[in-house]
Amino acid sequence: MCGIVGYIGKRDSQNILLEGLKKLEYRGYDSAGVAIHTNAGLELRKSKGRISELETRLEAQPLAGFAGIGHTRWATHGKPSDANSHPHADNDMKISVVHNGIIENHLQLKEELEQLGYQFLSETDTEVISHLISHHYEGNITDAVRMAVSQVRGAYAIAVLSEHEPDKLVAVRSASPLIIGVGEGENFIGSDIPAILEHTRDVYILNDGEMAVLTKDGVELMTLEGNFIAREMFRIDWDLMTAEKNGYDTFMLKEIHEQPRAYLDTMRGRIDEGKSILLTGVGLSAVEIRGLTQIHMVACGTAYHAALIGKTVIERLTRIPVEVDLASEYRYRMPVIHKNTLVIVVSQSGETADTLAALREAKQWGAHVMAITNVIGSSVAREADDVLFTQAGPEIAVASTKAYSSQLIAFYLLGMFMAQSLETLDQKALSELIANLERLPSQLEDMLKDLDQIQLLAELISNQNHLFFIGRGLDYSLAMEASLKLKEISYIHSEAYAAGELKHGSLALIEEGTPVIALATQELLMDKTVSNIKEVKARGAYVIALAMEGNTELEKTADQVIYVPRTISLFTPALAVAPLQLLAYYTASIRGNDVDKPRNLAKSVTVE
Repeated sequence: MCGIVGYIGKRDSQNILLEGLKKLEYRGYDSAGVAIHTNAGLELRKSKGRISELETRLEAQPLAGFAGIGHTRWATHGKPSDANSHPHADNDMKISVVHNGIIENHLQLKEELEQLGYQFLSETDTEVISHLISHHYEGNITDAVRMAVSQVRGAYAIAVLSEHEPDKLVAVRSASPLIIGVGEGENFIGSDIPAILEHTRDVYILNDGEMAVLTKDGVELMTLEGNFIAREMFRIDWDLMTAEKNGYDTFMLKEIHEQPRAYLDTMRGRIDEGKSILLTGVGLSAVEIRGLTQIHMVACGTAYHAALIGKTVIERLTRIPVEVDLASEYRYRMPVIHKNTLVIVVSQSGETADTLAALREAKQWGAHVMAITNVIGSSVAREADDVLFTQAGPEIAVASTKAYSSQLIAFYLLGMFMAQSLETLDQKALSELIANLERLPSQLEDMLKDLDQIQLLAELISNQNHLFFIGRGLDYSLAMEASLKLKEISYIHSEAYAAGELKHGSLALIEEGTPVIALATQELLMDKTVSNIKEVKARGAYVIALAMEGNTELEKTADQVIYVPRTISLFTPALAVAPLQLLAYYTASIRGNDVDKPRNLAKSVTVE
């Protein structure tokens, strides 16, 4: 996720672009840049770091011109650096491009362009677009852009400024948001509403497969085939703070609803026609995978809970034994590590101090270390031998939602990738897993459309002081994350228990009216889970069950049942997590808490 802004009109563009980027900094903040057409031609200024770094550079070397594009970056290809910052230009400095998304076939395109003599100056996937447009330019920038994107596979939103035709901006959308703002004698491009809200409230919202050509006097919308589109403008009535949250009340709620997109982005480019898993950037060879005798997973907090899911996924698919440790404990138990150990460290930020220390310890003992992280250029990403990046985009709310669920997708991909090498799955079984995995984003999106039941249940538990989650197998692992989410934002005391352990002491805590949330999505364990539900019901508990669609027998035992779409049991956590996040969210909101910034907590824990 990154931020795009563009301007063409009668005013100086530099300050408009800068202010627009500041409004989009929540979408990306590891580098920023602008391209402006000046009297000297096309000029670029870009800088690693926050937008303030770019602003300082522009104060020293200002750009004057009436047309420009800008970008604030959340790195997906190439570490944060000046060279990798957007905009990117062709070798002749005649065409500049900013881009959000992922170009899946950029390595193939790069190789073809290098054979044609084009030189690449960055590690990004975006640079291929600028060279492709240059290659196709024959006097019409719109046609050149259209021909270039016809060769591109992936998700993208693109804005293009050319010295050849400086009176135009061209914008294209495919599976990544882009809007066009309409003013008087000026027009705008934005990847999100806040970028342009200060200047206009009249916008066109581009759909997938559409492009726009902007001049200072007008906007033309068309399909990628060149057919013109007539569309009514949309009038925005949000204030700026609401716009930054895309209309949601809080960043946390917005990020919960962004999970289907995060799932798609984390899968994108890693599934080959539904038949195999491709993990470019992960250097573990089939020979190395076959030589592994054990896997250690190390993480903290929410990432630790994702690793617990990952343990089950990898053990089931590969039959390699997996241990999961809290990073703060890992070094001090003197773990048995050797050259045939794979250590997987999991960290949203890539800067978690305990996790980083565990990584270094593992490397000292000769282990191969893989990182699962959301931040390119982070310490964990730099120091690990291999990195599997999630593509959740920036997460602003302190309580993690889409970063956690994207880690689950990463573990599913990794488990299947390793199973391919070990041949522990035949092609039919692998294809079935992939098909179910690819359905998760749309299933989750459908779930998020109907929240009335979750809100009513939040009302029921919002005045409680204690609450319990129970589950078996993967449900227990997910229950731990659900319990953490509730306690960290609602401040209700909450505990998660393996349901089969209730009779070993925990039942003493159950009394009349105690809320118990029973996760029951694992069908092989259903009968046992129902027995555990009956145990707490017999002591007076009020039971809210969570199950897959079709398991209506639970309605005879539980007081309320939340249903999630049917999928294979291995994947249920990726769907069941959303109603549990929302239950925590609405409970905290009813209690009047600051959901985005819960007390005593920080987003990234960089001290031991």
